[in-house]
Amino acid sequence: MSYKEQFILNRAVQLAIHCYKFTNLFSRSELYGLICQIMCSPVSVASNLAFGCRRRSRQEYIHL
Repeated sequence: MSYKEQFILNRAVQLAIHCYKFTNLFSRSELYGLICQIMCSPVSVASNLAFGCRRRSRQEYIHL
């Protein structure tokens, strides 16, 4: 993994951490609505970046 890819992945993980902290401010009645969506989206971004870095060719990487 290159430095640039690692930097972007670290930023995605930081985004996930900030989103988790932000959702602590919401009421528990939003647990299965907005909070779930806010918590899942940055984790998905980081996961997709990590998965895409292991693609074999540039064309396969772009397809993700």
